[in-house]
Amino acid sequence: MAEVTVRRVREVVGDRKHGPTFLVDRLWPRGVKKTDLDIDAWVKDVAPSTELRKWFAHDPDKWPEFQRRYRAELDGDSEAAEPLLAAAGQRDITLLYDAHDTEHNQAVALRAWLLDQL
Repeated sequence: MAEVTVRRVREVVGDRKHGPTFLVDRLWPRGVKKTDLDIDAWVKDVAPSTELRKWFAHDPDKWPEFQRRYRAELDGDSEAAEPLLAAAGQRDITLLYDAHDTEHNQAVALRAWLLDQL
């Protein structure tokens, strides 16, 4: 099975990518130039809805409920995740996010969902 790695976007600016790399935030990371980020695609439609993102506000106490709601959104629109599923079905991929919290963010939840789909 392919490995799905999650990395903070600010850790990879200027790095050469290793395998398919996808930015999975709805908003482009502030202060990062598009030319400085070596990605295959910006898959913003796979990010949580604006309403869910604002409700969650990276509150660790809301993490279990955020994961449940985000999975429901992904299940309801799995077409948005198709590029990620197709790539992960063939080789290791990297998901990039910009949140400061490395444990409670949409890329971590998305990774778990993708692995369940594979």
